[in-house]
Amino acid sequence: MQEISTKPYLLRALYEWCTDNGYTPHIAVRVDNQTRVPRQFVRDNEIVLNISFEATSQLQMGNEWIEFSARFSGKSHKIEVPIANILAIYARENGQGMAFPVESAGGEAQDSGADAEVADETVPPAAPRAVEASPAADAAAAKADSATDGPQPDDDGSKGGGRARLKIVK
Repeated sequence: MQEISTKPYLLRALYEWCTDNGYTPHIAVRVDNQTRVPRQFVRDNEIVLNISFEATSQLQMGNEWIEFSARFSGKSHKIEVPIANILAIYARENGQGMAFPVESAGGEAQDSGADAEVADETVPPAAPRAVEASPAADAAAAKADSATDGPQPDDDGSKGGGRARLKIVK
């Protein structure tokens, strides 16, 4: 019998930690042909999804998939994400969380060019590592901001487009 990965257990534990502390859990996802997300919010084959109780309906975090329904620009979408495609999970408010290595599986989705939250860096293939991400708005707000004002300066004053940045914490 093949051993089950620790990744889905760590995801569920960090989700529970976020909700127990009143934080908003977000997942950074690598999008490929197996991932079911609204493509207009995908950027560089990645998307960040708010998976809080308030933002989702019928959330199921299994050992192979995370599935839920969520609204994007007022329209409900069924979201299906393979556990293997999750890059990181973190709390929006303080950036605490964990990044994961993602296996290269091919079948990359096309970039829509629309702005959305994405993880800027990933951890090289190794054990999961704790990360700290800068707080960012949800994908719909990021799209609305980019459509009206252009890229917003990051915390350091650079024009980063408001993208979430993951920083390895040792």
